[in-house]
Amino acid sequence: MTKTETMTKTETETIEYKKSLAELKEGLISVVAILNKHKHGELWFGIRNDGKAVGIEANEKTLRDISQSIAAHIEPRIYPSVEIFIRDGAACIKVTFKGKEAPYFAYGRAYMRVADEDRQISAKELENLILSKNRDLLHWDSEASTVGFDDLDDAKLKRFVEQAGLTWDTPANALEKLGLIKEGRLLNAAQLFFARTAPMQLRCAVFATTDSATIIDRHDFDGDMLELIKEAQKYILKNIHIGMRLKGLYREDVPEISSEAMR
Repeated sequence: MTKTETMTKTETETIEYKKSLAELKEGLISVVAILNKHKHGELWFGIRNDGKAVGIEANEKTLRDISQSIAAHIEPRIYPSVEIFIRDGAACIKVTFKGKEAPYFAYGRAYMRVADEDRQISAKELENLILSKNRDLLHWDSEASTVGFDDLDDAKLKRFVEQAGLTWDTPANALEKLGLIKEGRLLNAAQLFFARTAPMQLRCAVFATTDSATIIDRHDFDGDMLELIKEAQKYILKNIHIGMRLKGLYREDVPEISSEAMR
């Protein structure tokens, strides 16, 4: 199916233009370079690098050939959308792609997008890219969040910063100091700690025996990470034995589960 695209664009870090399929290899290298930096982008055939649509002979076989070439020469495998668009009255091919499995390789080599150029990644850069990928995969809280800065409670953030002994100036700077911003976006951890609306629910229960067949008491708590830690501690203290000991002239409560074990 042919679609119409009228918006005029120039090449950017996420958009690459190729005049014809004679530049298919260079186009696939651009796909890899963009994926390694931005995780998504567009590749167009039938458009000069100044944004002028010159058109290309395109049919279903052409689209299939491009898809097969992508599958054969890019690793790890991606599953792009390959479509025919009419742009400025000319038939062009648009390849829309995305992927989170960096580093990506084209023809056995890795590339990185710099402005509108594709540069081969050095061994050190490749090592850092792999380390960054493996480190981020281990932690969901280090992934980009779907919430924005307006969804956070500045008062909660300020209290936390002051308790941590840091200097408070602006919410953005505070989040930066806490390592909760990556590439201009909030991380999931920011939402867990400082969201205006309760981001999580904690279920606490007391069981009759050592299995979960019989529940004596249960309570669900809604809140952020810090609130739920407090609620969990209070619930545990309410449902365990509390002893006592004398410390000088005063009584000191001694829970059967120490605070260190609770933590």
